[in-house]
Amino acid sequence: MVASYHREYMTPEAYLDWEEKQELNYEYIDGEVYAMTGGTIPHGTIALNLATALKSHLRGGSCRPFIFSVKVGVSEKGPFHYPDVMVTCDQRDSN
Repeated sequence: MVASYHREYMTPEAYLDWEEKQELNYEYIDGEVYAMTGGTIPHGTIALNLATALKSHLRGGSCRPFIFSVKVGVSEKGPFHYPDVMVTCDQRDSN
């Protein structure tokens, strides 16, 4: 007998509401939710070095780098990710 696998799909709106109440970060891709895993020390060091270099390069402009805990939505419908490093130049991202 083969066990059946059932996935619950979430709407982007349901994911965004649900994720605000969670202690961990979760990514949203095509209706599915995935828990984010922890990184290694070398991985964290690389991300920090990259963010530091970007911050230095972007100094004086309107763009800002972020590291690890900032959610990025490709559109209002997703997917939603937590990249290791990201840069935004959009003033709407200031809060």
